[in-house]
Amino acid sequence: MKRVDRVLIAAGCFLLLMISWSVVINSKSAVEKQIDLMRQAAELINDGIYIRAVPLLEEAADYNTKYTAAAESELKRVYLTLIDQSGFRRKYTGLLDKQMNRSGAPPEVFAEAAYYYFGMSRARNALAALKSGIEKTGSEMLVSLYEANRYSYEMSRTIYDDVTAVFGSTIQVQADGLWGIAQSDGILLIPCEYEKISTFSDGRTVVMKDNEIFAIDSNNNRIAVIRGDICELGNLAEKRIPLLVGGNWIRATEELVPGAVAFERLGMYSDGYAAARENGKWGVIDHSAKWLIPAEYDEVIMDELGRCYAREAVFVRSGDTVRLYSGGRLTGETYDDARPFSNEGYAAVKRGGAWGFIDLQGTVMIDFLFEDALSFGQHLTAVMQDDLWGYINMQGDIVIEPVFLEAKSFSNGSAPVLTQRGWQFITLSEYKTAAGI
Repeated sequence: MKRVDRVLIAAGCFLLLMISWSVVINSKSAVEKQIDLMRQAAELINDGIYIRAVPLLEEAADYNTKYTAAAESELKRVYLTLIDQSGFRRKYTGLLDKQMNRSGAPPEVFAEAAYYYFGMSRARNALAALKSGIEKTGSEMLVSLYEANRYSYEMSRTIYDDVTAVFGSTIQVQADGLWGIAQSDGILLIPCEYEKISTFSDGRTVVMKDNEIFAIDSNNNRIAVIRGDICELGNLAEKRIPLLVGGNWIRATEELVPGAVAFERLGMYSDGYAAARENGKWGVIDHSAKWLIPAEYDEVIMDELGRCYAREAVFVRSGDTVRLYSGGRLTGETYDDARPFSNEGYAAVKRGGAWGFIDLQGTVMIDFLFEDALSFGQHLTAVMQDDLWGYINMQGDIVIEPVFLEAKSFSNGSAPVLTQRGWQFITLSEYKTAAGI
């Protein structure tokens, strides 16, 4: 090997050694600097000089050593001491966000954020922090904290004389004897000026005013009219609406073009099917008026909007007995009464004078404990105890105490409830923002 090569190799080795020494020295120096900054800050804090401790702790928190967590913890404590001064609330929440967004963030930082936001009456932010922490850590502590607080709600100031069940994100509401359409949180969308009104679907609703039936859009513009002797209307869904003409019910399109097939009674379409009565018996028809379930029952159980079918399940009555028709067959269990399934959760059924809940196979999931009940929607359902209504979760636990005269199902985080003042709306804090839902 040439001399020059040996010199170059030696120089390279020396350079690597110097770099290694430099890394070690700088690493030690970082720790020492961080500890010194924290010591200086502690002296100021002991004297109550928090404002001058801030830049020292912020610099200390910028280092990446085993003491960084301690520096951040002390920095947050100082931020909280100065929280009412301009900018420090943002600094505190910014540091919390930084900690929560780190890989391997501990559950405690999510709990800290939740407690802070709860204390600031910002339940939505608190619950969002808990959900993020549950997703990232799976902590049972966070789950318990989330479940204990997720059902807090706010009551709207809007009051109506009457309401229906929520359909999608809207609801029919009545004020001073006339009907309109509101959002699911009660904010009025179409003014209450109609004698009758259907559900709002595909950007329109069908109304009756001065014995005339016509369709309007969300801006209350008339967009279609139907002529003839029509004395009653049903609810609009899936581009079809039942109309009572000359003693029989027909189906009209959303453009109010009447169909030819007539029935003695008609329900509202849901999941492609509707209840229909022919020759004094009930069955279930599809969009083309073909029978999915032949008209051979005394009743098809419908909700207050007229829906009977969801998730391939429907309840039918023969005499005093109600049975579940699910997946194309009747189950063996019998009930005194039932509420139709919604698109999620369990259905309410009555047996022995009390209401409980079953799944699509007819298995009892929540025992028969309630005076009255609705089927689940949005993982909650209304139940009656001691003549008052509240809400339970899918484990059967009371999560909103029975304090209402009547209650309806949740949709988009809101539900109509009847109070002494009239029909109002409760909205879960998790869904509430400064601008509404």
